[in-house]
Amino acid sequence: MKKIAVPTRNDIVDAHFGHCEHYSIFTINEKNVIIDKELYAAPQGCGCKSNIAPLLAEKGVYLMLAGNMGMGAVNVLQSSNIEVLRGCEGKVDEVVGQYLSGVLSDSGESCAHHGSDDHQCEHH
Repeated sequence: MKKIAVPTRNDIVDAHFGHCEHYSIFTINEKNVIIDKELYAAPQGCGCKSNIAPLLAEKGVYLMLAGNMGMGAVNVLQSSNIEVLRGCEGKVDEVVGQYLSGVLSDSGESCAHHGSDDHQCEHH
């Protein structure tokens, strides 16, 4: 089984990884089916300076589906062996379903400044 984390606010992908209310953690079975979803409280402060990456890695998370994220946060997550797919938006359940269906790809966009909400999931 594998786990996917999504920064979440009100059951929507939070556009700013470091400021989310919590992380939705989805457990995926060997048939690529969601079998569990839990909420994990987010630490306060900047995502790249918090200890969230090793904590998520300890929980078995291998992938972060995110909205906007700076390269500092991407590097911190990758150093904990968590892949990052940026540019996602919408309801967390639907975004994870789209990923499992193979229709999402990384936007390649890094959040260099705050206030930009124009990144969207890239569909094949």
